[in-house]
Amino acid sequence: MTTTDELVQRIAIKDVLTRYARACDERDWPAFDAVFAETVSVNYGGEFELDGRGAVVDLIRSMLGGCGPTQHLLGNFEIAVEGEHACSACYVRAAHAGLGDRSDSCYEVWAEYRDALVLTSEGWRIAERHMLVHKEVGSRDILGPA
Repeated sequence: MTTTDELVQRIAIKDVLTRYARACDERDWPAFDAVFAETVSVNYGGEFELDGRGAVVDLIRSMLGGCGPTQHLLGNFEIAVEGEHACSACYVRAAHAGLGDRSDSCYEVWAEYRDALVLTSEGWRIAERHMLVHKEVGSRDILGPA
């Protein structure tokens, strides 16, 4: 039986995952402080392996900063909480539109985020993220810095 505290923690973790998606789409770089642990380790599909929140945010900014509108949709959440540690998995479908002379182009990725989270004094933070890419449509060429 799931306890009330576990449900509260699962909702708090889902909020962190959603905050990530909104921060990407709103280009709210400071919001990532409330998403990633400072020492986060990330593997975005094998090509991009990074350590440290600053490096991860710099990568996200370099991909989305010069891109047109984006929409990161998350779903099918699985969250397991054990004390101050948690694991989560969720699907992501991220649509990216081009900008300027590439405004007619789109890039979309269907993937899964598998995260390890840690409870800090400021709330849950992603400590490790692995992105498993299932399908890509369009060209990554529309991604880039501002």
